[in-house]
Amino acid sequence: MSDGAVLHVKGRVLAGPDDVRDELWVVGGRISYDRPAGARDVRTVTGWALPGLVDAHCHVGLDAHGPVDAETAEKQALTDRDAGTLLVRDAGSPSDTRWIDDRADLPKIIRAGRHIARTRRYIRNYAWEIEPEDLVAYVAQEARRGDGWVKLVGDWIDRDLGDLAPCWPREAVEAAIAEAHRLGARVTAHCFAESSLRDLVEAGIDCVEHATGLSEDLIPLFAERGVAIVPTLVNIATFPRLAEGGEQKFPRWSAHMRRLHERRYDTVRGAYDAGIPVYVGTDAGGSLAHGLVAEEVAELVAAGIPPLAALSATTWGARAWLGRPGLDEGAPADLVVYEADPRADVRVLAGPRRVVLNGRVIA
Repeated sequence: MSDGAVLHVKGRVLAGPDDVRDELWVVGGRISYDRPAGARDVRTVTGWALPGLVDAHCHVGLDAHGPVDAETAEKQALTDRDAGTLLVRDAGSPSDTRWIDDRADLPKIIRAGRHIARTRRYIRNYAWEIEPEDLVAYVAQEARRGDGWVKLVGDWIDRDLGDLAPCWPREAVEAAIAEAHRLGARVTAHCFAESSLRDLVEAGIDCVEHATGLSEDLIPLFAERGVAIVPTLVNIATFPRLAEGGEQKFPRWSAHMRRLHERRYDTVRGAYDAGIPVYVGTDAGGSLAHGLVAEEVAELVAAGIPPLAALSATTWGARAWLGRPGLDEGAPADLVVYEADPRADVRVLAGPRRVVLNGRVIA
């Protein structure tokens, strides 16, 4: 498309869960629901259009060993883009990926800075590894560096205990979360187990990643406080393999990981039924491949979340939660077009027909 071209998206435009329109126009890279007067260079795309998908837990610039070079980070971002993911909440990365913001052909990223973990209590080369007395200072640092989010490692294996255990004392997370909020940032935390959750939620945390330890007694607390979860079920699917690898050295931890895996669907459905906000995230960029957003949506449906709600968790609802527009009048034209209605079968998301980013058909 030339710079003066107009894109006409025709068919079914899913502007919201209950807002279906017949067409939209893209003029100057932005959405309009009014036909532009005198448009001549018009390209028409037909199908079912959704806002660009959201991966609310992704890591661009990171692999299983730590930070990656710009070429690798670019490939990661392109893989996500071609899968229809046009908005990423980067839930922790040691790499500086600000250069991506200057690329109109790459997904938009909301950064949470670098992970903040307890010393020797997380994956090597990923996080700032500190002690509780330094937590407030590091949270303030990452709040200033990020895009409105900070990422804590709430629990990890304690090798002396031989099982998952909280990383931070209650008073440390209370002070740290208060400081992040003072600076205008929200806080999320990696949490696999049960034991760290109450302290984090009562300390004012905004979101919990994975949340496999969410139990019946904690669900009402999450719901009351409006704490969101991003289950990353495509990552939780790896728990049995991880448990097998740690069986001999940490049998207690391995058994715990298997229990968390076995009840993962019940955990997510229980959270949804209680009114806890649930969003799509893949945890790509650590040991997982990028481009898995469609698989994660399908996993939410497998857990018992209604298809329309699972779609919202990666489109309308997720964008509203992150403060970014969808298919709104005047918004940047970031959208994905499919052959069939994704509300009828979310597996349609695995095969985008067209990907439109900043008004340009790029895939």
